[in-house]
Amino acid sequence: MMNDSKYVPVMLKCDGRLCLLVGGGAVAERKAAALLDAGASVHIVSPELKSGLLRRLADEGAVQWTSRVYEPGDLQGAFLVYAATDDDTLNKTIALEADRLGIWVNVASDGEAGSFISPAVMRRGRLTLAVATSGAGPAAAVRIRHQLEEQFGQEYEEYLDILYSMRSAIKAQAASAEARKRLLDRLYRLDILGDIRREGYASWNTDKIKLWIENNQEE
Repeated sequence: MMNDSKYVPVMLKCDGRLCLLVGGGAVAERKAAALLDAGASVHIVSPELKSGLLRRLADEGAVQWTSRVYEPGDLQGAFLVYAATDDDTLNKTIALEADRLGIWVNVASDGEAGSFISPAVMRRGRLTLAVATSGAGPAAAVRIRHQLEEQFGQEYEEYLDILYSMRSAIKAQAASAEARKRLLDRLYRLDILGDIRREGYASWNTDKIKLWIENNQEE
């Protein structure tokens, strides 16, 4: 049967939230790394950790590891869960329990069995681009991600850091909502990205940013 599921793209804030991984292999390793990078509290339930990285993280206390098979009730308190075992039946059992509890769940062996899927992700500092193909296949998503990596180079990391600093200063210093809107419009019209690519951009210090805001607040 063709996969006709439609998905709503979201960006989840996992900082400080309990996220459960059931499984200790390569898939769990990738998910754990992404969750830890997002500041999540990671709990792994698996009789063994086949991944050397996961074993090291457990030894260091970076993740909590319960060394046994999954049991009903393990999902209590979890914000989201990844069912990533080698047992398809167990993965679907976990998904059903998560669904009953209203917990977000991803099933590594069958995306349709869960409530969310994991896209192919490309990051450039503050920039995150995610690609999902709604069943056309992860290989297609990865190929598209590679194309995006060529299109959006490392310069975007510096570019967005600059925009973040400028936008933060504008929000703090602008005299009114109208002035903030006007300053942001003018900011986004600056060819900062082009200057970075031409190596013609000199980072603005606090005084230069303040002066630019003062000179551009008026009509």
